[in-house]
Amino acid sequence: MIKVGITGGIGSGKSTVCKVFKGLGIPVFEADIVAKQLMTSNPEIRQALIKVFGTAVYLPDGTIDRKYLAGLVFNDESLLAKLNGIVHPVVLKEFNEWCGTKQTPYILHEAAILFESGFYKMMDKIIAVVTDEEERIQRVMKRDGATIELVRQRIQNQMSDAERIKLTDFVISNNDNELIIPQILTIDKKIRAESIYK
Repeated sequence: MIKVGITGGIGSGKSTVCKVFKGLGIPVFEADIVAKQLMTSNPEIRQALIKVFGTAVYLPDGTIDRKYLAGLVFNDESLLAKLNGIVHPVVLKEFNEWCGTKQTPYILHEAAILFESGFYKMMDKIIAVVTDEEERIQRVMKRDGATIELVRQRIQNQMSDAERIKLTDFVISNNDNELIIPQILTIDKKIRAESIYK
């Protein structure tokens, strides 16, 4: 089974693109969502996070305090590396188990930090979803109620689209003036042609 990584910067529209692939019968492993769930539900991750970041990393209801955690790791590469070292191995285990339950021409592994996490090395193909920066800023401001400064800062902290494109097999341009479905259908056809599962 072909493993396809799909990534893109904040506000690029990865989720929208993944919905179209799901409509074509392709399972999508949403790594960012799985990671968030594991940070709340997995006892080993909980213990390790508390050891590194203190008890304040969890809210009274037992869920992760994402704002607090983001504030700690945002400008501290060593803390970010520790966080990734705790969470990523468990996400990888979940992904491998999930793959074992699928029998389709290919699967998608959706992750915002596909390259940064090293997960891209386990993929057979990679798709990048790219969008003009101004459009991304408007989308995220609307979606998250964030200020323009905060969104720009989040974009600057991520890999650029130019860097992503160099490392990918397929690019989906997701600007408002471009249709994504024909682009997705072309990619789907090419990947299915290489798969042993038809």
